[in-house]
Amino acid sequence: MHTDDRFTVWCAACDWNVDPGRPEEKRGRLERARRELARRHGEKLLAEVTAGADLRPRRDASALLAHAIALAVHGVTLAVVAAGVLFLVAGWGVPAMIPGVFLLALAWPLRPRLPRVPDDRPVLRRDAAPELYGLVDEIARVAGTRGVDVIAVDASVNASVTTCSLRGRRLLTLGLPLWEILSPRQRIALLGHELGHYSNGDTRHGLVVATAYRSLTTWRYYLAPIARPTPVEWFVNLAYLVPRTLVQGVLMLLDRATLRATQRAEYLADAMAARAGSTEGAVGLMDRLLVADSVVVALRRETNDPRARRRDSSHAAWAAGMWDRLAVHLRSVPEHEYTRQRRAGALRGHSVDSTHPPTHLRRECLLAGVPVPAAVTSGGDREERIAGELAEARATVARRILRDGYDGYDS
Repeated sequence: MHTDDRFTVWCAACDWNVDPGRPEEKRGRLERARRELARRHGEKLLAEVTAGADLRPRRDASALLAHAIALAVHGVTLAVVAAGVLFLVAGWGVPAMIPGVFLLALAWPLRPRLPRVPDDRPVLRRDAAPELYGLVDEIARVAGTRGVDVIAVDASVNASVTTCSLRGRRLLTLGLPLWEILSPRQRIALLGHELGHYSNGDTRHGLVVATAYRSLTTWRYYLAPIARPTPVEWFVNLAYLVPRTLVQGVLMLLDRATLRATQRAEYLADAMAARAGSTEGAVGLMDRLLVADSVVVALRRETNDPRARRRDSSHAAWAAGMWDRLAVHLRSVPEHEYTRQRRAGALRGHSVDSTHPPTHLRRECLLAGVPVPAAVTSGGDREERIAGELAEARATVARRILRDGYDGYDS
């Protein structure tokens, strides 16, 4: 058995201790259902891919059902607004106005909303990062789409794209803890995956359905049962039971209607990642995602170091070197730990979240096809220029992590 004091000791021959049985985090019924659907659809789609099936996006009955549900959700919001206006106008100057004000206040957070350009994290504009935007544009041409309008940087072990206005402005969010541990090819694969979503017909991320999801999630938050209720609150929980069950049921139905298309979009985005950054780069990206827990542990260790808490030159030097130390740590992860994580992921169903196919299935899908070379390359000089453009953001995020601590993937 290979041993390394930093990682779990396990047997590659019999899988002894391959997954030490850490307690699974508590999940609600909806989250458990999503994970199970993700696993089943992921396995089925992998079988279709290996059999040569065409996964190109198409409109089907599930997509039509998803849009019908989403329009119904928005219709309920509109009805709440109409009722609020009616009470307000009909009861003007009398206590009957109170229900109108309440309904309008309730409808405000339920309205269809698009994400906004964040104001709580570093944002890079095109004129300040021409090399990074140029790389994104080059990858976008390979993906058959256009580039992004804004790039934000945060402390998540993730990356994402979203539409942040009715005019279709695109926001790319790069999590520095993920970006800093990737090789140039893996970074190109990451960007190829994210930009590939714009050409994959992902129903769930469309304007109508995505905003309906946010409205339903808000309803669920409002109707969540009160923990440790008093006798009066117990009756409130009882009164919420029927509407809460209805909202939960609609969310699960919308999940079923969109999850297959979302999973298909992930596989297609992975194929675009391989096309942009090579199959090797895309597979390496999957491996990095599997050891994301190690990134979290390393960053927490950084925040607990005494030098992170000082307010002198040693603190500044510690913050400046944090990303380099993180990259060195990930390069030192032995291959047998990657192997263990792949096997544990197959047992546990590891995935980035409940909408993604399990990571080991995504990796198998990439390896099942014919290896493809990178359509986009990034040499040493280009990487240095991009690093220079990200330097201020790197320093800002590092200081925030050392100051506030690190809670995990969504910090």
